[in-house]
Amino acid sequence: MIVRMIIQTTVWLLFLALLLCLGAGTWAWPQAWAFIAEIAVFSYGIGFWLARRDPALLASRLSFRPHPDQKPWDRIFVLAAFSCFLAWFLFMGADARRFAWSHLPSPLPYVGAILIAICMAITIAIFAANSFAAPQIRIQADRAQHVITTGPYRVVRHPMYASALLFLLGAPLLLGSAWGTLMLPIGALAFGWRVGGEERTLRAAFPEYTSYAARVKYRLLPGLW
Repeated sequence: MIVRMIIQTTVWLLFLALLLCLGAGTWAWPQAWAFIAEIAVFSYGIGFWLARRDPALLASRLSFRPHPDQKPWDRIFVLAAFSCFLAWFLFMGADARRFAWSHLPSPLPYVGAILIAICMAITIAIFAANSFAAPQIRIQADRAQHVITTGPYRVVRHPMYASALLFLLGAPLLLGSAWGTLMLPIGALAFGWRVGGEERTLRAAFPEYTSYAARVKYRLLPGLW
């Protein structure tokens, strides 16, 4: 499992670097390499940690292929979201470097790096609390899945999406792409749509989810939604 994690993570990081530099038209882009370095530190760190703490969760996180138990509409969502994600990285390279369509003040890349770090810290807390945090929306009956109410799930019902919003803002800030921040409202709308389907799935599978949702009123953002 560790070997698979190392290979898969390395290939993914190299692919992201390729997308950024293709969009930028150059390999000489310090902010892109700073972004890749930060993501690498957290990706490998979390991977080694999960390999020791929760190998089953690591296995599920490494698998993005459609699962037999995955909802059909979610398969379409994941494919569309992944395609948009890749196009976003190409666009940010073109925006921030090749054509310089937008400019950001010099302190903002540091803010972006901090937001990404916070996103990763929340993700670690999520993985510590929820062994069923698979990329696909599906009920893991083979692993006796149940409703998680601890850790970040005491604050919002879908902390993974909340942390992803920090990434959608932090990445373009670190890379220097003001236009790239448009992915934040787009992502928020997409997550909001997926949350609706996920909650219907959870309520149908777990009767206790209704009482949990009554206790934890907010889905993504405390005090807002």
